[in-house]
Amino acid sequence: MYTIEMKLAAAVLCLAGCLAGFVRAADPTMTAQERAQLVQFMKDGQKEFVAAVSGLSDEQWKWKPAPTRWSVGECAEHIVLAEDMLWAQAQQALKSPAVADWDKQTAGKSELLLRVMAQRQGKAQAPEDIVPSGKMPRAEIMKKFAEVRGRSLQFAASTDLPLKEHLAPHPFPIFNPLNAYQWVLYIPLHQMRHDKQIEEVKATTGFPAK
Repeated sequence: MYTIEMKLAAAVLCLAGCLAGFVRAADPTMTAQERAQLVQFMKDGQKEFVAAVSGLSDEQWKWKPAPTRWSVGECAEHIVLAEDMLWAQAQQALKSPAVADWDKQTAGKSELLLRVMAQRQGKAQAPEDIVPSGKMPRAEIMKKFAEVRGRSLQFAASTDLPLKEHLAPHPFPIFNPLNAYQWVLYIPLHQMRHDKQIEEVKATTGFPAK
């Protein structure tokens, strides 16, 4: 089976090959291949998330492996909150003036995002605004996820804006700054990273049988 992880690895290789294969004036718009990959990540991620949380009882939804770790429901809430935040970052980038050396400032960061998210490397402290409260109802989370992912997917499939020449800061130095294309790419990659966290919770000893 051609898994999401395999698709992410293939995307890293493809991006690296494109960079190494030729030298030309940088184009700030998405290539057809980048758009196709981004749309597929959005669709695959949506299916993966829904599959990961479907059919769980209320006890399974709320169960925490430890007091300091998130439940499946809290992971899901974080995913929804984060998609809104990442979308806002992309829009902030687009509202900023175009940057002449965008290609230099963001070189290699698309590949880095793909690699780090695919392997769920490292731990990161979520910004306070997207730390889950555990109080958002499951139905609201699922409704909100469908809405925000629909918005992100429509944008990815249709925009012709020069996304790459507009930048916004990232709090982690390794990513700072990212361009608007990379902020949109971040959306499904971040979600799929936390899908892995959901599966880890479900695989933890003590997870309710039903």
